[in-house]
Amino acid sequence: MSDAMWTRGVEWLAAAATDPRLCKREWDQGDGITLLEAGRYWDVLSVPDRLGLLTLDLLWQASRPVPGPTLVDTAAHRVGFFLPPDPGTRWVGAGLRRAGRGSWVAVPPPYRAARFVEWLVPPDGTGTLHAPVTLELALRQANGTLAVLTPMCGR
Repeated sequence: MSDAMWTRGVEWLAAAATDPRLCKREWDQGDGITLLEAGRYWDVLSVPDRLGLLTLDLLWQASRPVPGPTLVDTAAHRVGFFLPPDPGTRWVGAGLRRAGRGSWVAVPPPYRAARFVEWLVPPDGTGTLHAPVTLELALRQANGTLAVLTPMCGR
């Protein structure tokens, strides 16, 4: 990723903060994580890490555009997919949690990990997000694969 892309990613992400300058200062001088409110520029769909990593792998194909911003929280064992805000959307499935308006998300800067949170796909500053329909299809496919693999792994 080029320096210009990093800078655009920082600006895009910090725009979700109530005070973007303070947000950037916390990334640089604090512990590297700031809380940003979901629901204005993006929502986050948080899923169990095995499901999330397999889903991201399915989305990351040469025939498709680069996936939208995606975080992993290694302490909570969760993967978060950034998608367009849509208060009317309901995501149904075991372990799926949607962070929308009124929810806060712990976010490191796009250029480095902080504590247990890091970007698998950092924001590039263009505003690209996961397409909900594409994400849903990949989640279903990943869930089906895990349903087949889990019994086999238990033997």
